[in-house]
Amino acid sequence: MSLIREQWGTRAGFILASAGSMIGLGSLWRFPYVAYDNGGGAFLIPYLIALLTAGIPLLIMEYAIGHKTRTSAALAFQRLGRAAAPIGWWQVAICFVVAIYYAVIIAWAIRYIGFSVSLQWGGNPQRFLNEEFLRVAEQPGQISTYVSGVLWPLVAVWIITLGILALGVRRGIETSNRIFVPLLVVLFGILVVHSLTLEGASIGLDALFRPDWSAIGDPRVWLAAYGQTFFTLSVGFGIMVTYASYAKSKADLTGSALVAAFSNAGVEILAGIGVFAALGFMSATTTLPVDDVASQGVGLAFVAFPQIISQLPAGAHLFGVLFFLSLVLAGLASLISIVQVVVAAVQDRVGLSRVPAVLLVGGVIAATSIALFPTDQGLMILDVVDHFINDYGIVGAALVSIVVVGWAMRRLPEMGAHANATSVLNVGWSWMIVLGAVTPLALGWIVYESVLAEAADAYNGYPQWFVNLFGWGAPAATIAVALLLSILPWRDPQRVGLITFQKGRQR
Repeated sequence: MSLIREQWGTRAGFILASAGSMIGLGSLWRFPYVAYDNGGGAFLIPYLIALLTAGIPLLIMEYAIGHKTRTSAALAFQRLGRAAAPIGWWQVAICFVVAIYYAVIIAWAIRYIGFSVSLQWGGNPQRFLNEEFLRVAEQPGQISTYVSGVLWPLVAVWIITLGILALGVRRGIETSNRIFVPLLVVLFGILVVHSLTLEGASIGLDALFRPDWSAIGDPRVWLAAYGQTFFTLSVGFGIMVTYASYAKSKADLTGSALVAAFSNAGVEILAGIGVFAALGFMSATTTLPVDDVASQGVGLAFVAFPQIISQLPAGAHLFGVLFFLSLVLAGLASLISIVQVVVAAVQDRVGLSRVPAVLLVGGVIAATSIALFPTDQGLMILDVVDHFINDYGIVGAALVSIVVVGWAMRRLPEMGAHANATSVLNVGWSWMIVLGAVTPLALGWIVYESVLAEAADAYNGYPQWFVNLFGWGAPAATIAVALLLSILPWRDPQRVGLITFQKGRQR
């Protein structure tokens, strides 16, 4: 007997779930500093090119693959052909790695809800983040301190995430996104408007949007643009393949992709404006250049936003609580989507029901996350792993998926036809040319040049052993795991993940 696969309740639920995965921490805490570190306003050019030539076309392809095969990412690529089988497991392994460190940033936001009650970060949020809260070690090395203030909220993050996943696609994931996403957008919009009224806001905006045209010629800038696009659109690591597998049979795939992708891009630009308007204020009040106050990297949101909240004329404490609560909920929406990829793959691989699969997958990921990140080394490990898994893991998986599906297997026309069958806006030859030719050639050159440049200069000044272990080691491990899992036999590859459709019945 075929398995009955869960479905989204409505098209809006499908779009909100996709948007919830996209509009998360990648949009709010990652995009501003990636843009600033890679040419400022000039970065918008490679970013928009990456969005139009790779992000959205690849999103449509992944929607089509998931919707057509109705299975997890791992099994979906295997059903396209044996040559594609390692790609699915590669994406699953990437999700495993991303989930491990992604959860800890949500844990930080949980603590900042409490800090907002008394504005505990005081007049120096950056010092508070590094020294008082995270207790970051001076140099990479052995773990010497566990930070209990990060440990217990991290445990809470995993309990909440697994609880929602255990409820299922419609009752858990879809319902939570209907609440989380609109609340975040409203509160964040209010915060951005307020930040623009602060003294010195123009200084920060000038620092962000002033173009450094020399950066356009740096392949690492282009790689960062493609990496940010894939990370924030949740493409290249199985999320959208998995989510599309739960869409109804007549779902508008291309329309849904465009709505979700452009909504996310708008939020990312708003995030850059809000964060750097606040940094301009910090620069004006401390007389330090923006370079100094913007040097924190992944902690940028936890430096800039507290400064904004502290300057609110009234209700700062309540607003801080609501903002960081919304940040937590948005982060949870993304984390849920990431973990769901691994859960779905395990269900298909060994035939477990949802709750046992959630407990097994979540237990392993959570244990690894808790072992590494509530420590004095946590921020540095996160920084290195995030950089390499995004720029080489996710981008590499996306590149290989396009080459194998488009070139080796010649399945792009089939995927395009499947998307067109249920969509108002059809894709045509331009989509296949861009995705099948322009994007892989450009990505291949960018990755090659970037690897050469990366090899010549240790990332962010970290010791080479540290970069090798947590940097290059992260994407290398995902490839090794993918190759191993792809050669193991499936439980029942002809029956696992099959769907029983009932005409005229809304599930």
